[in-house]
Amino acid sequence: MRSKGTKTIAENRKARHDYFVLETYEAGIELVGTEVKSIRQGGVNLKDSWCSIDKGEILVRGMHISPYEKGNIFNRDPLRVRKLLMHKREINKLYGTVKQEGLSLIPLSLYFKDSKVKVAVGLCKGKKLYDKRADMAKRDARREIDRGLKQKNQ
Repeated sequence: MRSKGTKTIAENRKARHDYFVLETYEAGIELVGTEVKSIRQGGVNLKDSWCSIDKGEILVRGMHISPYEKGNIFNRDPLRVRKLLMHKREINKLYGTVKQEGLSLIPLSLYFKDSKVKVAVGLCKGKKLYDKRADMAKRDARREIDRGLKQKNQ
């Protein structure tokens, strides 16, 4: 999905823990100049963010972009609702799937593609507690195997 001209800014690791990611989509994001400067400094948090579709537009809510320290009066609200830029056809398809199947739209990562800021949006299904436990058990088993192989090779 990503070409060689990309640089990851922020990842939403909590999303991968709480949801099964069924599909991912790339979207542009509507930002103001001081927000881009703040993002370049790494002042963004995707932890509790989600996307909603209102009036044919896809919006990201709960994404925190820290105010740019040299921005003074040009800074915007850090938690303001931001518009994502996708094709109308894609938005309508997502709207239908979300409404029918009860899925969620979650921003998975924020990255630069060449000089533009892009958002990877995931079509996600919520995990139950037992799913999370099973994932943790698999991860722990993989770690034990890796440790065993590492000790064996030394």
